[in-house]
Amino acid sequence: MEALIPVINKLQEVFNTVGADIIQLPQIVVVGTQSSGKSSVLESLVGKDLLPRGTGIVTRRPLILQLVNVSPEEQRKGAGDDDGIDAEEWGKFLHTKHKIYTDFDEIRQEIENETERVSGGNKGISVEPIHLRIFSPHVVNLTLVDLPGMTKVPVGDQPRDIEVQIKDLILRYISNPNSIILSVTAANTDMATSESLKIAREADPEGRRTLAVITKLDLMDAGTDAMDVLMGRVIPVKLGIIGIVSRSQLDINNKKTVADALKDEHAFLQKKYPSLANRNGTKYLAKTLNRLLMHHIRDCLPELKTRINVLAAQYQSLLNSYGEPVGDKSATLLQLITKFAAEYCHTIEGTAKYIETSELCGGARICYIFHETFGRTLESVDALGGLNTIDILTAIRNATGPRPALFVPEISFELLVKRQIKRLEEPSLRCVELVHEEMQRIIQHCSTYSTQELLRFPKLHDAIVEVVTSLLRRRLPVTNDMVHNLVAIELAYINTKHPDFADACGVLNSNIEEQRRNRLARELGSGLPRDKSSKAPSTVSAPPQETSTIASAEFEGKVSGKEVQIQNGNPDGVTTGNWRGMLKTSTAKPEEGPSEEKPKHPAPGSPHRGPSVNFLDVRVPVSRKLSAREQRDCEVIERLIKSYFLIVRKNIQDSVPKAVMNFLVNYVKDNLQSELVGQLYKSMLLEDLLTESEDMAQRRKEAADMLKALQRASQVIAEIRETHLW
Repeated sequence: MEALIPVINKLQEVFNTVGADIIQLPQIVVVGTQSSGKSSVLESLVGKDLLPRGTGIVTRRPLILQLVNVSPEEQRKGAGDDDGIDAEEWGKFLHTKHKIYTDFDEIRQEIENETERVSGGNKGISVEPIHLRIFSPHVVNLTLVDLPGMTKVPVGDQPRDIEVQIKDLILRYISNPNSIILSVTAANTDMATSESLKIAREADPEGRRTLAVITKLDLMDAGTDAMDVLMGRVIPVKLGIIGIVSRSQLDINNKKTVADALKDEHAFLQKKYPSLANRNGTKYLAKTLNRLLMHHIRDCLPELKTRINVLAAQYQSLLNSYGEPVGDKSATLLQLITKFAAEYCHTIEGTAKYIETSELCGGARICYIFHETFGRTLESVDALGGLNTIDILTAIRNATGPRPALFVPEISFELLVKRQIKRLEEPSLRCVELVHEEMQRIIQHCSTYSTQELLRFPKLHDAIVEVVTSLLRRRLPVTNDMVHNLVAIELAYINTKHPDFADACGVLNSNIEEQRRNRLARELGSGLPRDKSSKAPSTVSAPPQETSTIASAEFEGKVSGKEVQIQNGNPDGVTTGNWRGMLKTSTAKPEEGPSEEKPKHPAPGSPHRGPSVNFLDVRVPVSRKLSAREQRDCEVIERLIKSYFLIVRKNIQDSVPKAVMNFLVNYVKDNLQSELVGQLYKSMLLEDLLTESEDMAQRRKEAADMLKALQRASQVIAEIRETHLW
């Protein structure tokens, strides 16, 4: 079992060389208030004056003190016989590497200098520890940590939160479940007010790893003793309470040796506490600490071994991710370019090794853009959006020229439907832009998740991003031109013979014919009771002059016969229509009243009506009553526009994604690797592109050092034989 403490010391030394604090090794942490005698306890255990002493806060940095027991035959070898140094006891600091100190006054001076170097000349503290190893045949194997004493009020130029800083530092060490807490309390203070026991209970509520030390037994008031405290009657401590007698400041000033102090301590205990003398004192404290530490190490060792093995596997994996130093730069560059191009294509195809789970990316995102974003946007485009009744009537009139029209002119339908088809171009171009943005995002996705090697070479990464971005930028106008052409193709020729359009026109024709017959029947039914003369049949077959009368009335903005009120907006109706039936419906006007009801109107073409037909000076009202023919013409045009617009929208919704895939996505997939190789695989660029970042090289070195330390620690633990554990 004695071999366990040197094993832990070796592990401590192994991990100290890499500055790592990832393994919580078993150690004894000394906790106490300022000037409670912590440093005196440590010096008593060492048997030498090696720690700075004085009033106020002296210990301002954690001191990790390793006591190593050496036999006489190991002394010269351990002290460094090659350098001609021969000493019974010596010390080593970690920060001074292999320098050996045989004078303990030099050790104390080095501690003071190192403390001021990091903590400064004021009374501030630092969390960076000082590592000191003491080799001596007069010590037991121990690992102790001396911490700054707890204080309440800042003095001098100490920071105002000095109390919080010290408490946090102490908790950092005693919270380690593998540590033993050595709670130091002065005998001339009330133990119930002990700050060290209070903070020890915070980290160790059950007290399983707390040992109490009562110092300054010789300074208690006359007539009092510490019998009840040492017996555990005041505050019980599971691991025990040990009392010692420390050297006073006068003894230190008088150069009283530790050996003499130990003799005086033994005499004092025999005199004052004869029944407890064999269970108190510095020597008993050293043996108890040694025993506690060995048993504690024995309990912690299996978990410690598992932890080291797990960390070694993790750092091996981390080191593998950083890659080995570059050997053949030409082959490495080609390999990285090929791998990036393959990962880029796999991300688009959905076969990438690293699949995103938080959001859509790559090909899935492009599919979503095509069928959800673009598809829904096109479906939300209203076939008659931006058109009102007045716009349609104006287009019809402008298409007829100076002559009144007997039929709705075809040119008006073409003009209006082209205007609506043009509205599909903007969402189509937006679809191209969204796909282009997603292709850009795939670059970052591949760099972050797929090809970790690129992070080693920031210049190569930037060059690859620039090449791919340039390729996408070049393909964007080509794809946009194709989308422009797709819309221009639809605008170039309005195919009224399209099968879907012809079928819809047939339905519209039958609907209009049926509506005409229904209106005619209603007119006949309502007109006969009022006028039973032979004039009723004239309503059915209106004279040819009535057509021109209606046209004249429309241009004058007046009402002829029965009229309908239409507000701005798009009337709902069937999205079909045909030019046939226009002649049929225009030759019969059931809405027109009997000709005898309009005898006061002059002839439509009469020159006496000249001043009243100057419609260029008359503003068309936004909302007005429309004649039956105007209403019918508008409905026909609207239904025809709807029918043809749906056909074109279906074509655009199908052809734009195909064009984007062909001219942008598939082109980039097919030409990405050749583009990268052509622009980057050049001998003159090898050195520059494959220059590792300083950060990556540093991280690889740190990971390699840590892996080496973990492997060394695993070997150290493996050297322990099972018999050492019991």
